[in-house]
Amino acid sequence: MGYFRLYVRVLALLAPNAGLARTLAIANLALAAAHFAEPVLFGKIIDALAAIGPNGRADWPRLATLLLTWLGFAAFTILCGTLVALYADQLAHRRRQGVLSEYFEHVLSLPLAFHSAVHSGRLMKVMLQGTDSLWGLWIGFFRDHLSGFVSFFVLLPLSLVMNWRLALLLIALCVVFAGLTAFVMRKTEKLQSLVEDRYSELAERASDTLGNVALVHSFARVQAEVQGLRNVIDRLLAAQIPVLSWWAVVSVLTRASTTLTILSIIALGAYLNTQGQASVGEIVTFMSFATLLIDRLQGTVSFVNRVFMEAPRLREFFEVLDTQSVIRDKSGAIELTDVRGAVEFRDVSFHYDDRRPAVDGLSFSAAPGETVALVGPTGAGKSTALALLYRAFDPQSGSIAIDGTDIRDIKIASLRRSIGVVFQEGLLFNRSVAENLRVGRPDATLDELREAARRAQALDFIEAHPDGFDARVGERGRSLSGGERQRLSIARAILKNPPILILDEATSALDARTETLLQIALEEVMKGRTTFVIAHRLATIRNANRILVFQHGRILENGTFDALVAQDGVFSQLAKAQFVTATSAS
Repeated sequence: MGYFRLYVRVLALLAPNAGLARTLAIANLALAAAHFAEPVLFGKIIDALAAIGPNGRADWPRLATLLLTWLGFAAFTILCGTLVALYADQLAHRRRQGVLSEYFEHVLSLPLAFHSAVHSGRLMKVMLQGTDSLWGLWIGFFRDHLSGFVSFFVLLPLSLVMNWRLALLLIALCVVFAGLTAFVMRKTEKLQSLVEDRYSELAERASDTLGNVALVHSFARVQAEVQGLRNVIDRLLAAQIPVLSWWAVVSVLTRASTTLTILSIIALGAYLNTQGQASVGEIVTFMSFATLLIDRLQGTVSFVNRVFMEAPRLREFFEVLDTQSVIRDKSGAIELTDVRGAVEFRDVSFHYDDRRPAVDGLSFSAAPGETVALVGPTGAGKSTALALLYRAFDPQSGSIAIDGTDIRDIKIASLRRSIGVVFQEGLLFNRSVAENLRVGRPDATLDELREAARRAQALDFIEAHPDGFDARVGERGRSLSGGERQRLSIARAILKNPPILILDEATSALDARTETLLQIALEEVMKGRTTFVIAHRLATIRNANRILVFQHGRILENGTFDALVAQDGVFSQLAKAQFVTATSAS
């Protein structure tokens, strides 16, 4: 995305407040006109004063009119400039928060495949730095950039009409500035992109380390991680300093060229005055023009520098914003109502990349109220298969149906409201216990929270805390034990009360006593709903209606616990190995 197109897109994000933006733009045009008028009027005042003879005779009414007009333009510039700055600030702040929330919503709606490939630290950095960049460019546009652009398109032609000889000096200054800017941009474009890559690396590294503080402490890696971050900072500075140096050169050369331009105007103006080709007022006007142009050029240097510096951040921001989710509602998608819970996989295949499929040709069904267990080695495709059920991904071939309706014909929100998931890892927000439970049902009462917690064997440890259901659980639930986190996750699913339930190693983090108690609760909860259980401990699925044995993304065996043991196949070997081990351990 080129710089011009990028800048146009930045301004296009102001569309929701287009009325105020247009008003500010018109006010900027009026300001620019007032800025041009002041030097012209001042030059005419100088000429009027120079015309006063030794006897004091002068066109006083004309001089008074010029002075009052000049003062009027000055007052208008001050008042209008103040109002533009005030409302530009309000508009920029309002849109920054609006775009930030839009970005946040967009990122949350992207599928798990996207989040698996992009670090959360990078996404956070892109969101914050991107919206800060947008805010700065919006402020700059209404305060300086727009009037600066108008200056070049109006001031230079106006100066040519007034005195083309003096105007050539101003044009030469602009040409020198444009050449220097283009040269430095070419020199530093790749370096600035590298700078942003280093910033992203810095955000990822810091987020990754802070998210694994327990690991850092347990392996005594504080100094190692700090040194790793310092190495990233060193690489960042190695890319950043050359960029800053080049733009410093532009600033110095621009200042030098503007100083030479003013001196040239004075020298040339003096010569033209002796030849009768320029009045003193014109010389003063052109000196004011030069001062105004220098101010605009310096503002333009700052503007170009800022756009150049922010371009990689903005490109990253728009790249995320332009990422389209392949998991989205199709036209005419329906709400899922009166769900019985019949689930059918029809020749479903899915792969994450071009390597072997994660699941390959899966075909099985679950009747309403049935409990179906999925077993097999890690990486066999069990979790992937059930993730396809709630459309974390879509299969490349085949279809999945609930109550005879293809899930791709159902609205995603409606589908996911009908499915409860308890993951292997207890996923919790850094909020209160009550807020985490109400993720399952936002309108749940305290009594309903208590009942769900009781059924999940979580009520005792919740009430043991002084703050009870108002206690915060810490980042990712770190203030709780693994078993406590998992019991809250199960309570959340119980509270949701979905017709279809997925238990992905839901009891893996629990001790034997709590697991036994929880199994009783889960069996009660599973009654009347279709339940899929992923389990490595086979004792927990003895009562499943059906067991599917996965290997390499396929179903090798299918049957009840006793039937599969009797087959003396893969499942039988797994069961014998676990029970023999358990017997030996006891």
